[in-house]
Amino acid sequence: MAVTIKPLSDKVVAEQLEAEIKTASGIYLPDKAQEKPKLARVVAVGEKVKQVKVGDQIIYEEYSGTNVKLDGKEYVIVKEEKVLGIVTK
Repeated sequence: MAVTIKPLSDKVVAEQLEAEIKTASGIYLPDKAQEKPKLARVVAVGEKVKQVKVGDQIIYEEYSGTNVKLDGKEYVIVKEEKVLGIVTK
């Protein structure tokens, strides 16, 4: 059974993206040296969220959300005001 998180009010639920294990110069980083990214993909939004939508890739403030691990995936729940930007390609 798939787990679903329904955010309330102005909250955004996003799946954290994997940390880079290799630097641009080709050096592999050990697990302890890897930083958790502040980059995530939005999987659900609350009813009062205005600017962020499901599927957006966002950058959010460090230490601003609640981290949750469900079914082996890491999610972060943050207020929309803590989202710093939306990544576009």
